[in-house]
Amino acid sequence: MDSDNKSTSQTSSVGSLLSNVMHEITSLVRNEIELAKTEMSEKTHEAMGGIASIAIAGAVLLGGFLTLLAAVVFLLNEVLPPDTTPWLGAAIVGIVMTVIGILMLKAGQKKLQARNLMPNRTMNSLHNDKSFAKEHQQNVKEELK
Repeated sequence: MDSDNKSTSQTSSVGSLLSNVMHEITSLVRNEIELAKTEMSEKTHEAMGGIASIAIAGAVLLGGFLTLLAAVVFLLNEVLPPDTTPWLGAAIVGIVMTVIGILMLKAGQKKLQARNLMPNRTMNSLHNDKSFAKEHQQNVKEELK
């Protein structure tokens, strides 16, 4: 009878130990997830600050670039013969910048085509893994025969 009590108490203490371990593991996982969320939130705020700085710098650069383009227009008006109309310099600069913009746009679109975005190395690796798994499966079947 005494051994039955020991067995029951050992079973209950093992059960409570397992319960405590599971509770601790669950708590640990939850804490790790909370830490990851907090850290990602902090990193996101840092990234947003960086993006805002880049956007502001882009606006300032755009203003400077437009000012330089206006200076080129004025320079062309000085270089062109005096009998030409003053809008000709602006038209020349506008046409050149439009052509450059179109070429840059086409290059960007080419980079974004679906075949360029395909993860080729990963796809090849997965294909090799699939082939290896099939070979392994065949070898296991042959060994079992």
